[in-house]
Amino acid sequence: MELEKIKEAIVTHVYHIPSEKKVPLHRHQDQDEIFYCIKGEGFGVLEDDEIELNVGKVFIAPAGVMHSLRSDSEIYVTAFLVPVAKQDE
Repeated sequence: MELEKIKEAIVTHVYHIPSEKKVPLHRHQDQDEIFYCIKGEGFGVLEDDEIELNVGKVFIAPAGVMHSLRSDSEIYVTAFLVPVAKQDE
């Protein structure tokens, strides 16, 4: 994939996950999702693991892997969806 196409395809979000919010496990087939904690604390959830998140920490959900976020209090993250280039591109 050409650099310009990658730059155009990157999607960014800011999420607030309070303790009562349930984010279902989901996957992005053709995109890695990178979460950067900007406030609070919580967990990046994978199918069989949890990664502790607090300010400045990063959680990466590779393309095709079920993932979610949860917090016992609240967490704010910036998320980046980055397209995965196929080997032949």
